[in-house]
Amino acid sequence: MEKKVRRPARGTRKRDVPLTEAGIYAAALRLIDADGVEALTMRKLATELDANPMSLYHHVPNKEAVLRGVTRMVGAQFRTVTLEDAPWQERIRLLATDFRTLAHRHPELMAYSFSHQPDFIQPDDPFWTALTAIMEAAGVPQSEVSEIAALMVAVVIGVLAAELNGSLHQWSTLKPPGSDDAEGGDGDADPDSADTASEGPDQDHMFRLVMDTLITGLESRLTGDRDGRDAGL
Repeated sequence: MEKKVRRPARGTRKRDVPLTEAGIYAAALRLIDADGVEALTMRKLATELDANPMSLYHHVPNKEAVLRGVTRMVGAQFRTVTLEDAPWQERIRLLATDFRTLAHRHPELMAYSFSHQPDFIQPDDPFWTALTAIMEAAGVPQSEVSEIAALMVAVVIGVLAAELNGSLHQWSTLKPPGSDDAEGGDGDADPDSADTASEGPDQDHMFRLVMDTLITGLESRLTGDRDGRDAGL
């Protein structure tokens, strides 16, 4: 009778490729994209890597460190088309749109980062570097570049967080007080209108509206500053 060879259990057999921080973060990102941040554990990560769980701790101290590393890895991969000769308004729209694309590419990770990692944007991140360069190109005084850029980030992240967790869709379906009374008198209402309203408005359109509002506000601020300086001459 042929003797059966017992194979080592998954997660305990010897790896052919040494563990690295980059490999750990890449595996963690795959698990997060599939099952969410809460489902990630060091044991599951070790299984994904075919490694002994204790071996991970030679590279990362805990799950929180893994999440920070994954966030930094994803942030470093951010890329946007360079349009240095384009108006700053067009550049900032493109930058925000590309950031939104990244958020929707890894929604579980980004939703967690938005709410749990206030330092997930660092001074050397491509997104922050590009945003502050655009603020300078727009004519924002050097002393206010960081403040205005931070406010823009806060607004954009707030909108993206609401998109990712479903809040934006929920809020957009709420009707103003009294709207039922105003619409109830017309018996010829479109039967499909209720279904359309329940779906909520197009979120792409809403994001463009947010960016238009931010840009218009900054344009007004910069124009007012210039007019004030001219009046003081």
